[in-house]
Amino acid sequence: MTDQIRRSSRSIGAHIAEAWAKRRYERHFVSKLTDADAEQMETQHWIDVASDCGYLSAENAQELFSGSIDTGRLLQGMIRKAALFCSATRVEEQGPVYRSEPDPELDGIDE
Repeated sequence: MTDQIRRSSRSIGAHIAEAWAKRRYERHFVSKLTDADAEQMETQHWIDVASDCGYLSAENAQELFSGSIDTGRLLQGMIRKAALFCSATRVEEQGPVYRSEPDPELDGIDE
């Protein structure tokens, strides 16, 4: 069961990276983010099962579940505002690299 949690939670980041690589095409971007959201929902399921079976304490399960919900909220914000990430001008400016610096234009995407 912990292996399932590990796999689904790792897959979230992989799908987000794939979405970023496909951001030139809004539909592909949204599709990959939707896949990431599905993986975070699967992670929630396995956390719930692990807790019900006594493999996780209620406190640990709640902490993990809360983090997963936050991730889902951020993903939903990105999906709703995909155009901000996918505009041709932004894609050309940013290039195909990961960005770690904050972008003031994207603040509050989970609202």
